[in-house]
Amino acid sequence: MIDGAQFDYIVVGAGSAGAALAARLTETSSNKVLLLEAGKASHPYTRFPISFGLLLDNPAANWRYRSEPEPGTKSREIPVPRGKVLGGSSAINGLVYVRGQPLDFNTWAQMGNRGWTWDDVAPVFRRMEDYKGGSANGRGVGGPLKVQEVPDQNKLYDAWFAAAKAAGFKHNPDYNSEDQEGVVKTQTTISKGVRQSTAEVYLKPAMGRPNLTIVTEAATRKVVLEGKKCVGVVYERHGQTVTVRAGKEVILCAGAVATPQLLELSGIGRPDILEQFGIPVLHALQAVGENFRDHLNARIQWKISAASGSYNNRARGLGLVGEAFRYIFQRGGFFSLPSAPVLAFLRTRPELETPDIQMHMVPYAIKNPKKRQVHDFPGMTVSVYQLRPESLGSIHIRSADPNAQPAIKFNFLHDPIDQAAMVEGVKLIRKIINAGPMDGIRGEEWSPGVKVSTDAEILDYIRGAAETAYHPIGTCRMGQGPNTVVDDRLRVHGIEGLRIADASIFPTMPSGNTNAPSIMVGERAADFIMGR
Repeated sequence: MIDGAQFDYIVVGAGSAGAALAARLTETSSNKVLLLEAGKASHPYTRFPISFGLLLDNPAANWRYRSEPEPGTKSREIPVPRGKVLGGSSAINGLVYVRGQPLDFNTWAQMGNRGWTWDDVAPVFRRMEDYKGGSANGRGVGGPLKVQEVPDQNKLYDAWFAAAKAAGFKHNPDYNSEDQEGVVKTQTTISKGVRQSTAEVYLKPAMGRPNLTIVTEAATRKVVLEGKKCVGVVYERHGQTVTVRAGKEVILCAGAVATPQLLELSGIGRPDILEQFGIPVLHALQAVGENFRDHLNARIQWKISAASGSYNNRARGLGLVGEAFRYIFQRGGFFSLPSAPVLAFLRTRPELETPDIQMHMVPYAIKNPKKRQVHDFPGMTVSVYQLRPESLGSIHIRSADPNAQPAIKFNFLHDPIDQAAMVEGVKLIRKIINAGPMDGIRGEEWSPGVKVSTDAEILDYIRGAAETAYHPIGTCRMGQGPNTVVDDRLRVHGIEGLRIADASIFPTMPSGNTNAPSIMVGERAADFIMGR
Protein backbone atom coordinates (compact mmCIF):
# COMPACT_ATOMS: atom_id res chain seq x y z
CA MET A 1 0.00 0.00 0.00
CA ILE A 2 1.41 3.39 -1.02
CA ASP A 3 -1.64 5.48 -0.15
CA GLY A 4 -0.47 9.06 0.28
CA ALA A 5 3.12 8.18 -0.66
CA GLN A 6 5.20 10.96 -2.13
CA PHE A 7 6.85 10.64 -5.54
CA ASP A 8 8.47 13.31 -7.65
CA TYR A 9 6.78 12.11 -10.83
CA ILE A 10 3.77 9.91 -11.50
CA VAL A 11 3.56 8.46 -15.01
CA VAL A 12 0.13 7.07 -15.92
CA GLY A 13 0.39 4.38 -18.59
CA ALA A 14 3.38 2.13 -19.31
CA GLY A 15 2.96 2.04 -23.07
CA SER A 16 5.15 3.21 -25.93
CA ALA A 17 5.71 6.71 -24.54
CA GLY A 18 5.19 6.08 -20.82
CA ALA A 19 7.73 3.28 -20.53
CA ALA A 20 10.36 5.32 -22.36
CA LEU A 21 9.62 8.39 -20.21
CA ALA A 22 9.79 6.51 -16.91
CA ALA A 23 13.04 4.82 -17.88
CA ARG A 24 14.67 8.09 -18.90
CA LEU A 25 13.52 9.96 -15.78
CA THR A 26 14.96 7.29 -13.49
CA GLU A 27 18.38 7.55 -15.12
CA THR A 28 18.72 10.48 -12.70
CA SER A 29 18.92 8.81 -9.30
CA SER A 30 17.34 11.73 -7.44
CA ASN A 31 14.05 11.37 -9.38
CA LYS A 32 11.54 9.19 -7.55
CA VAL A 33 9.09 7.87 -10.15
CA LEU A 34 5.85 5.92 -9.89
CA LEU A 35 4.70 4.19 -13.09
CA LEU A 36 1.06 3.03 -13.14
CA GLU A 37 -0.23 0.46 -15.64
CA ALA A 38 -3.84 -0.73 -15.80
CA GLY A 39 -2.86 -4.00 -17.45
CA LYS A 40 -0.83 -6.91 -16.18
CA ALA A 41 2.94 -7.07 -16.24
CA SER A 42 3.11 -9.37 -19.26
CA HIS A 43 1.40 -11.89 -21.50
CA PRO A 44 3.13 -15.07 -22.71
CA TYR A 45 2.43 -14.26 -26.37
CA THR A 46 3.90 -10.77 -26.52
CA ARG A 47 7.50 -11.87 -27.13
CA PHE A 48 6.56 -13.54 -30.38
CA PRO A 49 6.03 -11.37 -33.49
CA ILE A 50 2.93 -13.36 -34.49
CA SER A 51 1.28 -12.01 -31.32
CA PHE A 52 0.08 -8.99 -33.31
CA GLY A 53 -2.56 -11.35 -34.67
CA LEU A 54 -3.04 -13.57 -31.64
CA LEU A 55 -3.74 -10.61 -29.34
CA LEU A 56 -5.85 -8.61 -31.78
CA ASP A 57 -9.02 -9.39 -29.84
CA ASN A 58 -7.68 -10.88 -26.61
CA PRO A 59 -8.96 -9.18 -23.42
CA ALA A 60 -5.95 -10.44 -21.45
CA ALA A 61 -3.73 -7.85 -23.16
CA ASN A 62 -6.10 -5.64 -25.14
CA TRP A 63 -8.69 -3.01 -24.21
CA ARG A 64 -10.83 -4.13 -27.17
CA TYR A 65 -12.47 -0.76 -27.76
CA ARG A 66 -15.07 -0.41 -30.51
CA SER A 67 -16.11 2.65 -32.46
CA GLU A 68 -19.57 4.15 -32.73
CA PRO A 69 -21.59 3.14 -35.81
CA GLU A 70 -21.34 5.89 -38.44
CA PRO A 71 -23.07 6.41 -41.77
CA GLY A 72 -19.72 7.08 -43.50
CA THR A 73 -18.60 3.52 -42.79
CA LYS A 74 -21.99 1.90 -43.28
CA SER A 75 -22.93 1.93 -39.58
CA ARG A 76 -20.27 -0.60 -38.63
CA GLU A 77 -18.72 -0.86 -35.17
CA ILE A 78 -15.00 -0.97 -35.99
CA PRO A 79 -12.62 -2.71 -33.56
CA VAL A 80 -10.05 -0.42 -31.91
CA PRO A 81 -7.37 -2.60 -30.27
CA ARG A 82 -5.11 -0.94 -27.65
CA GLY A 83 -2.46 -2.62 -25.53
CA LYS A 84 -3.31 -3.44 -21.91
CA VAL A 85 0.02 -4.69 -20.54
CA LEU A 86 3.48 -3.28 -19.77
CA GLY A 87 4.66 -1.89 -23.08
CA GLY A 88 1.10 -0.94 -24.05
CA SER A 89 0.43 -1.14 -27.76
CA SER A 90 4.14 -1.68 -28.47
CA ALA A 91 3.57 -5.13 -26.94
CA ILE A 92 0.74 -6.10 -29.31
CA ASN A 93 1.29 -4.00 -32.46
CA GLY A 94 2.36 -5.08 -35.95
CA LEU A 95 6.06 -4.29 -35.23
CA VAL A 96 6.46 -1.93 -38.21
CA TYR A 97 8.93 0.88 -37.51
CA VAL A 98 8.26 4.17 -39.31
CA ARG A 99 9.63 7.51 -38.16
CA GLY A 100 7.56 9.61 -40.56
CA GLN A 101 8.54 12.34 -42.99
CA PRO A 102 10.47 15.52 -42.14
CA LEU A 103 7.41 17.34 -43.49
CA ASP A 104 5.31 15.97 -40.61
CA PHE A 105 7.39 17.46 -37.85
CA ASN A 106 8.18 20.68 -39.69
CA THR A 107 4.40 21.09 -40.01
CA TRP A 108 4.05 20.70 -36.24
CA ALA A 109 6.63 23.45 -35.75
CA GLN A 110 4.97 25.64 -38.39
CA MET A 111 1.76 25.39 -36.33
CA GLY A 112 3.61 27.15 -33.50
CA ASN A 113 5.17 24.21 -31.67
CA ARG A 114 8.77 25.24 -31.16
CA GLY A 115 11.25 22.44 -30.69
CA TRP A 116 9.41 19.93 -32.92
CA THR A 117 11.03 20.40 -36.33
CA TRP A 118 12.66 17.46 -38.07
CA ASP A 119 16.04 18.85 -36.99
CA ASP A 120 14.78 18.77 -33.38
CA VAL A 121 13.32 15.26 -33.38
CA ALA A 122 15.77 13.43 -35.66
CA PRO A 123 18.44 13.29 -32.91
CA VAL A 124 15.82 11.81 -30.57
CA PHE A 125 15.01 9.07 -33.10
CA ARG A 126 18.74 8.36 -33.39
CA ARG A 127 19.04 8.15 -29.61
CA MET A 128 16.19 5.63 -29.49
CA GLU A 129 17.53 3.32 -32.18
CA ASP A 130 19.97 0.51 -32.51
CA TYR A 131 19.56 0.15 -36.27
CA LYS A 132 21.16 -2.93 -37.73
CA GLY A 133 21.59 -1.22 -41.10
CA GLY A 134 24.24 1.11 -39.66
CA SER A 135 24.44 4.83 -39.03
CA ALA A 136 24.16 6.00 -42.65
CA ASN A 137 21.37 8.44 -43.51
CA GLY A 138 21.26 9.71 -39.93
CA ARG A 139 20.30 6.41 -38.31
CA GLY A 140 21.03 5.61 -34.67
CA VAL A 141 23.28 2.85 -33.36
CA GLY A 142 23.48 1.76 -29.73
CA GLY A 143 20.07 2.96 -28.55
CA PRO A 144 17.67 0.77 -26.55
CA LEU A 145 15.29 -0.06 -29.43
CA LYS A 146 16.69 -2.69 -31.79
CA VAL A 147 15.47 -2.10 -35.34
CA GLN A 148 16.23 -4.28 -38.35
CA GLU A 149 14.97 -4.97 -41.84
CA VAL A 150 12.83 -8.09 -42.26
CA PRO A 151 15.30 -10.95 -42.96
CA ASP A 152 12.67 -13.21 -44.56
CA GLN A 153 13.43 -14.03 -48.21
CA ASN A 154 10.59 -14.81 -50.58
CA LYS A 155 10.24 -14.78 -54.37
CA LEU A 156 6.89 -13.09 -53.90
CA TYR A 157 8.73 -10.09 -52.44
CA ASP A 158 11.09 -10.12 -55.43
CA ALA A 159 8.13 -10.14 -57.82
CA TRP A 160 6.50 -7.27 -55.90
CA PHE A 161 9.66 -5.14 -56.20
CA ALA A 162 10.01 -5.93 -59.90
CA ALA A 163 6.34 -5.17 -60.53
CA ALA A 164 6.58 -1.87 -58.69
CA LYS A 165 9.62 -0.92 -60.78
CA ALA A 166 7.76 -1.83 -63.96
CA ALA A 167 4.86 0.36 -62.80
CA GLY A 168 7.24 3.30 -62.40
CA PHE A 169 8.04 3.25 -58.69
CA LYS A 170 11.53 3.31 -57.23
CA HIS A 171 13.14 1.13 -54.57
CA ASN A 172 14.21 2.95 -51.40
CA PRO A 173 16.97 1.34 -49.30
CA ASP A 174 15.98 3.32 -46.15
CA TYR A 175 12.52 4.85 -45.90
CA ASN A 176 13.40 6.14 -42.42
CA SER A 177 15.93 8.53 -43.93
CA GLU A 178 14.78 12.00 -44.95
CA ASP A 179 13.40 10.52 -48.19
CA GLN A 180 10.50 8.18 -47.45
CA GLU A 181 9.30 7.56 -50.99
CA GLY A 182 9.52 4.18 -52.68
CA VAL A 183 8.95 0.47 -52.38
CA VAL A 184 10.79 -0.96 -49.39
CA LYS A 185 11.52 -3.91 -47.16
CA THR A 186 9.97 -3.27 -43.75
CA GLN A 187 12.07 -2.15 -40.81
CA THR A 188 10.80 -3.81 -37.65
CA THR A 189 11.05 -3.73 -33.87
CA ILE A 190 12.15 -7.38 -33.90
CA SER A 191 15.56 -8.71 -32.89
CA LYS A 192 16.54 -12.37 -33.24
CA GLY A 193 12.89 -13.24 -33.69
CA VAL A 194 11.77 -11.48 -30.47
CA ARG A 195 9.49 -8.43 -30.16
CA GLN A 196 11.23 -5.27 -28.94
CA SER A 197 8.44 -3.65 -26.95
CA THR A 198 9.17 -0.66 -24.72
CA ALA A 199 8.64 -2.99 -21.75
CA GLU A 200 11.49 -5.14 -23.04
CA VAL A 201 13.96 -2.44 -24.05
CA TYR A 202 13.19 0.46 -21.69
CA LEU A 203 11.53 -0.91 -18.56
CA LYS A 204 13.32 -4.22 -18.16
CA PRO A 205 16.77 -2.57 -17.83
CA ALA A 206 15.30 0.06 -15.48
CA MET A 207 13.45 -2.29 -13.13
CA GLY A 208 16.41 -2.69 -10.80
CA ARG A 209 16.60 1.02 -10.07
CA PRO A 210 15.50 1.86 -6.52
CA ASN A 211 13.93 5.13 -7.68
CA LEU A 212 11.41 3.40 -9.99
CA THR A 213 8.19 1.90 -8.61
CA ILE A 214 5.95 0.07 -11.09
CA VAL A 215 2.41 -0.86 -10.12
CA THR A 216 0.46 -3.02 -12.58
CA GLU A 217 -3.29 -3.75 -12.61
CA ALA A 218 -3.67 -0.19 -11.36
CA ALA A 219 -6.52 1.57 -13.16
CA THR A 220 -6.12 5.33 -12.76
CA ARG A 221 -9.51 6.90 -12.08
CA LYS A 222 -8.68 10.60 -12.00
CA VAL A 223 -6.01 13.19 -11.47
CA VAL A 224 -6.21 15.19 -8.24
CA LEU A 225 -6.41 18.96 -8.52
CA GLU A 226 -5.92 21.56 -5.82
CA GLY A 227 -7.20 24.65 -7.54
CA LYS A 228 -5.35 24.79 -10.85
CA LYS A 229 -2.50 22.56 -9.73
CA CYS A 230 -2.29 18.80 -10.24
CA VAL A 231 -0.95 17.16 -7.08
CA GLY A 232 -1.51 13.44 -7.67
CA VAL A 233 -3.80 10.69 -8.92
CA VAL A 234 -6.38 8.24 -7.65
CA TYR A 235 -6.17 4.67 -8.88
CA GLU A 236 -7.97 1.43 -8.16
CA ARG A 237 -6.26 -1.91 -7.70
CA HIS A 238 -7.88 -5.19 -6.69
CA GLY A 239 -10.92 -3.37 -5.30
CA GLN A 240 -8.91 -0.87 -3.24
CA THR A 241 -8.80 2.85 -3.99
CA VAL A 242 -5.39 4.48 -3.59
CA THR A 243 -4.48 8.18 -3.65
CA VAL A 244 -0.86 9.01 -4.35
CA ARG A 245 0.79 12.43 -4.53
CA ALA A 246 3.37 13.84 -6.92
CA GLY A 247 5.83 16.37 -5.61
CA LYS A 248 6.62 17.71 -9.07
CA GLU A 249 4.44 16.43 -11.92
CA VAL A 250 1.88 13.96 -13.16
CA ILE A 251 2.39 12.86 -16.77
CA LEU A 252 -0.48 11.15 -18.59
CA CYS A 253 0.71 8.54 -21.11
CA ALA A 254 -2.49 6.52 -21.42
CA GLY A 255 -2.86 6.99 -25.17
CA ALA A 256 -5.19 8.78 -27.55
CA VAL A 257 -8.25 6.87 -26.33
CA ALA A 258 -7.73 6.71 -22.56
CA THR A 259 -5.99 10.04 -21.90
CA PRO A 260 -8.95 12.26 -22.90
CA GLN A 261 -11.26 9.87 -21.06
CA LEU A 262 -9.18 10.27 -17.90
CA LEU A 263 -9.14 14.05 -18.22
CA GLU A 264 -12.91 14.19 -18.55
CA LEU A 265 -13.44 11.86 -15.59
CA SER A 266 -11.22 14.28 -13.65
CA GLY A 267 -13.39 17.30 -14.53
CA ILE A 268 -11.10 18.62 -17.28
CA GLY A 269 -12.62 19.16 -20.71
CA ARG A 270 -15.67 20.51 -22.48
CA PRO A 271 -18.20 21.75 -19.91
CA ASP A 272 -21.17 20.47 -21.92
CA ILE A 273 -19.73 16.94 -21.95
CA LEU A 274 -18.90 16.98 -18.23
CA GLU A 275 -22.23 18.48 -17.16
CA GLN A 276 -24.11 15.91 -19.23
CA PHE A 277 -22.75 13.19 -16.95
CA GLY A 278 -22.81 15.10 -13.66
CA ILE A 279 -19.06 15.67 -13.43
CA PRO A 280 -18.08 19.01 -11.82
CA VAL A 281 -16.16 21.25 -14.22
CA LEU A 282 -12.81 21.85 -12.55
CA HIS A 283 -11.03 23.15 -15.65
CA ALA A 284 -12.67 23.95 -18.99
CA LEU A 285 -10.67 22.83 -22.05
CA GLN A 286 -12.74 22.69 -25.21
CA ALA A 287 -10.29 20.61 -27.26
CA VAL A 288 -10.11 17.56 -24.96
CA GLY A 289 -11.25 14.56 -26.98
CA GLU A 290 -11.47 16.50 -30.24
CA ASN A 291 -9.18 16.49 -33.31
CA PHE A 292 -9.15 12.68 -33.40
CA ARG A 293 -7.59 11.01 -36.44
CA ASP A 294 -6.68 7.48 -37.45
CA HIS A 295 -5.59 5.67 -40.59
CA LEU A 296 -8.33 3.89 -42.52
CA ASN A 297 -6.91 0.68 -44.01
CA ALA A 298 -8.41 -0.95 -47.13
CA ARG A 299 -7.31 -4.45 -48.14
CA ILE A 300 -7.28 -6.30 -51.47
CA GLN A 301 -6.71 -10.08 -51.60
CA TRP A 302 -5.61 -12.22 -54.53
CA LYS A 303 -5.34 -15.87 -55.26
CA ILE A 304 -1.84 -16.59 -56.53
CA SER A 305 0.05 -19.56 -57.95
CA ALA A 306 0.91 -22.44 -55.64
CA ALA A 307 4.66 -21.99 -56.19
CA SER A 308 4.61 -18.23 -55.60
CA GLY A 309 5.89 -18.12 -52.03
CA SER A 310 2.54 -17.65 -50.30
CA TYR A 311 2.44 -18.68 -46.66
CA ASN A 312 -1.16 -19.87 -46.89
CA ASN A 313 -0.26 -23.52 -47.37
CA ARG A 314 2.59 -23.35 -44.86
CA ALA A 315 0.54 -21.60 -42.16
CA ARG A 316 -2.19 -24.25 -41.70
CA GLY A 317 -2.37 -27.93 -40.87
CA LEU A 318 0.96 -29.77 -40.70
CA GLY A 319 2.58 -26.83 -42.46
CA LEU A 320 1.89 -24.70 -39.40
CA VAL A 321 3.70 -27.24 -37.23
CA GLY A 322 6.68 -26.97 -39.54
CA GLU A 323 6.59 -23.19 -39.32
CA ALA A 324 6.52 -23.45 -35.53
CA PHE A 325 9.68 -25.56 -35.59
CA ARG A 326 11.26 -23.15 -38.07
CA TYR A 327 10.66 -20.34 -35.62
CA ILE A 328 11.88 -22.30 -32.59
CA PHE A 329 15.14 -23.40 -34.20
CA GLN A 330 15.82 -20.65 -36.75
CA ARG A 331 13.76 -17.69 -35.48
CA GLY A 332 12.41 -17.41 -39.03
CA GLY A 333 9.31 -18.10 -41.11
CA PHE A 334 5.66 -17.24 -40.61
CA PHE A 335 5.86 -16.78 -36.84
CA SER A 336 8.74 -14.28 -37.18
CA LEU A 337 7.00 -11.87 -39.57
CA PRO A 338 5.66 -8.41 -38.72
CA SER A 339 2.20 -7.41 -39.89
CA ALA A 340 3.71 -6.59 -43.30
CA PRO A 341 7.20 -7.55 -44.50
CA VAL A 342 7.11 -5.20 -47.52
CA LEU A 343 5.81 -1.62 -47.75
CA ALA A 344 5.44 1.16 -50.28
CA PHE A 345 5.22 4.91 -49.72
CA LEU A 346 3.80 6.51 -52.87
CA ARG A 347 2.11 9.64 -54.20
CA THR A 348 -1.41 9.45 -55.60
CA ARG A 349 -0.85 12.67 -57.57
CA PRO A 350 2.45 13.66 -59.24
CA GLU A 351 2.18 17.26 -58.05
CA LEU A 352 2.43 16.24 -54.37
CA GLU A 353 5.72 17.05 -52.65
CA THR A 354 5.91 13.78 -50.69
CA PRO A 355 4.09 10.41 -50.49
CA ASP A 356 0.50 10.51 -49.29
CA ILE A 357 -0.28 6.77 -49.11
CA GLN A 358 1.32 3.70 -47.52
CA MET A 359 0.89 0.14 -48.82
CA HIS A 360 1.46 -3.10 -46.91
CA MET A 361 2.14 -6.30 -48.85
CA VAL A 362 1.52 -9.55 -46.95
CA PRO A 363 2.47 -12.97 -48.40
CA TYR A 364 -0.76 -14.66 -47.32
CA ALA A 365 -4.51 -14.04 -47.25
CA ILE A 366 -6.58 -14.13 -44.04
CA LYS A 367 -10.22 -15.20 -43.85
CA ASN A 368 -10.68 -14.63 -40.10
CA PRO A 369 -8.47 -11.85 -38.65
CA LYS A 370 -9.64 -12.39 -35.07
CA LYS A 371 -8.66 -16.08 -35.08
CA ARG A 372 -5.75 -15.57 -37.48
CA GLN A 373 -7.12 -18.23 -39.82
CA VAL A 374 -5.72 -18.21 -43.35
CA HIS A 375 -7.59 -19.07 -46.54
CA ASP A 376 -7.19 -22.59 -47.87
CA PHE A 377 -5.77 -21.29 -51.18
CA PRO A 378 -2.40 -19.65 -51.88
CA GLY A 379 -2.97 -15.95 -51.52
CA MET A 380 -1.56 -12.52 -50.89
CA THR A 381 -2.91 -9.28 -49.46
CA VAL A 382 -2.05 -5.67 -50.21
CA SER A 383 -3.56 -2.90 -48.10
CA VAL A 384 -3.42 0.88 -48.35
CA TYR A 385 -4.10 3.89 -46.19
CA GLN A 386 -3.81 7.61 -46.65
CA LEU A 387 -0.83 8.89 -44.67
CA ARG A 388 -2.24 12.22 -43.52
CA PRO A 389 -6.06 12.05 -43.28
CA GLU A 390 -7.99 15.30 -43.05
CA SER A 391 -11.22 13.94 -41.53
CA LEU A 392 -11.53 14.68 -37.82
CA GLY A 393 -13.43 12.65 -35.24
CA SER A 394 -13.74 12.68 -31.46
CA ILE A 395 -13.39 10.53 -28.33
CA HIS A 396 -15.50 11.42 -25.28
CA ILE A 397 -16.84 9.68 -22.22
CA ARG A 398 -20.33 8.22 -22.50
CA SER A 399 -20.72 7.87 -18.72
CA ALA A 400 -19.24 8.97 -15.41
CA ASP A 401 -18.45 5.30 -14.83
CA PRO A 402 -14.69 4.88 -15.42
CA ASN A 403 -15.25 1.28 -16.51
CA ALA A 404 -17.48 2.36 -19.40
CA GLN A 405 -15.68 2.58 -22.72
CA PRO A 406 -15.64 6.04 -24.30
CA ALA A 407 -17.56 6.92 -27.46
CA ILE A 408 -15.07 6.66 -30.35
CA LYS A 409 -16.21 8.51 -33.48
CA PHE A 410 -13.80 8.24 -36.41
CA ASN A 411 -15.70 10.28 -38.99
CA PHE A 412 -13.70 8.39 -41.61
CA LEU A 413 -13.89 9.60 -45.23
CA HIS A 414 -15.74 12.79 -44.35
CA ASP A 415 -13.23 14.92 -46.23
CA PRO A 416 -13.18 14.63 -50.07
CA ILE A 417 -9.36 14.65 -50.00
CA ASP A 418 -9.44 11.44 -47.98
CA GLN A 419 -11.92 9.84 -50.34
CA ALA A 420 -9.84 10.63 -53.42
CA ALA A 421 -6.57 9.45 -51.86
CA MET A 422 -8.03 6.11 -50.79
CA VAL A 423 -9.62 5.43 -54.19
CA GLU A 424 -6.38 6.27 -55.99
CA GLY A 425 -4.47 4.09 -53.53
CA VAL A 426 -6.57 1.06 -54.50
CA LYS A 427 -5.94 1.83 -58.17
CA LEU A 428 -2.19 2.00 -57.59
CA ILE A 429 -2.23 -1.38 -55.84
CA ARG A 430 -3.89 -2.88 -58.89
CA LYS A 431 -1.44 -1.11 -61.19
CA ILE A 432 1.49 -2.81 -59.44
CA ILE A 433 -0.14 -6.23 -59.22
CA ASN A 434 -1.15 -6.09 -62.90
CA ALA A 435 2.40 -5.27 -64.04
CA GLY A 436 4.31 -7.84 -66.09
CA PRO A 437 6.56 -9.30 -63.37
CA MET A 438 3.44 -10.58 -61.59
CA ASP A 439 2.36 -12.61 -64.63
CA GLY A 440 2.38 -16.29 -63.74
CA ILE A 441 1.92 -15.42 -60.06
CA ARG A 442 -1.19 -13.28 -60.10
CA GLY A 443 -4.49 -15.12 -60.11
CA GLU A 444 -8.04 -14.05 -59.38
CA GLU A 445 -8.63 -10.92 -57.35
CA TRP A 446 -10.52 -12.53 -54.48
CA SER A 447 -11.68 -9.43 -52.67
CA PRO A 448 -13.26 -7.07 -53.60
CA GLY A 449 -12.93 -8.49 -57.14
CA VAL A 450 -12.51 -6.85 -60.52
CA LYS A 451 -16.24 -6.08 -60.66
CA VAL A 452 -15.49 -3.24 -58.22
CA SER A 453 -13.90 -0.86 -60.70
CA THR A 454 -15.40 2.63 -60.83
CA ASP A 455 -14.43 5.31 -58.33
CA ALA A 456 -17.88 5.15 -56.77
CA GLU A 457 -17.72 1.34 -56.47
CA ILE A 458 -14.24 1.45 -54.94
CA LEU A 459 -15.27 4.10 -52.42
CA ASP A 460 -18.38 2.11 -51.54
CA TYR A 461 -16.24 -1.00 -50.97
CA ILE A 462 -13.88 0.95 -48.72
CA ARG A 463 -16.78 2.31 -46.68
CA GLY A 464 -18.13 -1.19 -46.14
CA ALA A 465 -14.95 -3.18 -45.57
CA ALA A 466 -12.00 -1.01 -44.48
CA GLU A 467 -10.97 -0.85 -40.84
CA THR A 468 -8.59 1.19 -38.73
CA ALA A 469 -4.85 0.66 -39.01
CA TYR A 470 -4.71 1.06 -35.20
CA HIS A 471 -3.07 4.50 -35.15
CA PRO A 472 -5.31 6.80 -33.03
CA ILE A 473 -3.87 10.28 -32.43
CA GLY A 474 -4.64 13.91 -31.73
CA THR A 475 -7.26 13.95 -28.94
CA CYS A 476 -5.13 16.19 -26.68
CA ARG A 477 -3.58 18.23 -29.44
CA MET A 478 -0.37 20.21 -28.92
CA GLY A 479 -0.29 23.91 -29.76
CA GLN A 480 -1.69 27.28 -28.81
CA GLY A 481 -5.27 28.50 -28.86
CA PRO A 482 -8.71 27.05 -28.16
CA ASN A 483 -8.26 23.95 -30.36
CA THR A 484 -5.35 22.59 -28.31
CA VAL A 485 -4.81 20.93 -24.93
CA VAL A 486 -1.05 21.09 -24.27
CA ASP A 487 1.69 23.57 -25.10
CA ASP A 488 4.88 22.76 -26.98
CA ARG A 489 6.46 21.45 -23.77
CA LEU A 490 3.46 19.11 -23.32
CA ARG A 491 2.06 21.02 -20.31
CA VAL A 492 -1.73 21.06 -20.04
CA HIS A 493 -2.98 24.58 -20.64
CA GLY A 494 -3.95 26.31 -17.42
CA ILE A 495 -2.95 23.53 -15.01
CA GLU A 496 0.34 23.44 -13.16
CA GLY A 497 2.09 20.09 -12.70
CA LEU A 498 0.24 18.15 -15.41
CA ARG A 499 1.66 17.05 -18.74
CA ILE A 500 0.61 14.65 -21.47
CA ALA A 501 3.10 12.53 -23.41
CA ASP A 502 1.55 10.10 -25.87
CA ALA A 503 0.04 10.04 -29.38
CA SER A 504 -2.89 12.15 -28.21
CA ILE A 505 -0.68 15.27 -28.44
CA PHE A 506 0.13 14.84 -32.16
CA PRO A 507 -1.21 17.99 -33.90
CA THR A 508 -1.43 16.09 -37.21
CA MET A 509 -0.92 12.49 -38.26
CA PRO A 510 2.68 11.38 -38.84
CA SER A 511 3.21 9.73 -42.22
CA GLY A 512 3.14 6.08 -41.23
CA ASN A 513 2.82 3.75 -38.27
CA THR A 514 2.70 5.68 -35.00
CA ASN A 515 4.74 3.56 -32.59
CA ALA A 516 8.11 5.20 -33.32
CA PRO A 517 6.77 8.79 -33.03
CA SER A 518 5.01 7.84 -29.78
CA ILE A 519 8.26 6.58 -28.25
CA MET A 520 9.94 9.74 -29.49
CA VAL A 521 7.34 11.84 -27.61
CA GLY A 522 8.14 9.94 -24.41
CA GLU A 523 11.84 10.65 -24.90
CA ARG A 524 11.11 14.29 -25.73
CA ALA A 525 9.00 14.68 -22.58
CA ALA A 526 11.92 13.45 -20.48
CA ASP A 527 14.11 16.09 -22.11
CA PHE A 528 11.63 18.84 -21.30
CA ILE A 529 11.13 17.72 -17.70
CA MET A 530 14.87 17.44 -17.07
CA GLY A 531 15.61 20.76 -18.76
CA ARG A 532 17.66 19.22 -21.54
